[in-house]
Amino acid sequence: MADEIPPPPPAFGGTQPSQIIDPGEFAEVAHRVSRRAGLDMLNSPESEHRTYRGAMAYALAAFEELPKFVPPGLDAIPASAFTSEVGRARYEREPAKFDRDILEMDIDLTRKIIADIDAVSPPPGGTGPRA
Repeated sequence: MADEIPPPPPAFGGTQPSQIIDPGEFAEVAHRVSRRAGLDMLNSPESEHRTYRGAMAYALAAFEELPKFVPPGLDAIPASAFTSEVGRARYEREPAKFDRDILEMDIDLTRKIIADIDAVSPPPGGTGPRA
């Protein structure tokens, strides 16, 4: 474990890549959670989207772990970073999804979804959507 105190949840860790969870496992969680929440939001009124904000924040935290695995001077997470069975399988299925540009797009999209939730769905106890 790093000496650095990790940030509060939903973040997973500090500034260094995890030594316990590999990038494929973070990607699996991020994509599964965001896909499920996204489908649920598509099938619910905007006024209820706030209920999915926590899931999207969790997915964002997992997405934000991925760029930490890109070594300086490289543009993608190397195959050697995938050490778990789940991680290796995900990398073998979609190696291009671990390019820095794609990782940044996933992060930006998830941040935009969270911002949209904040814009269209009232916070708990609120009386209407935020302006």
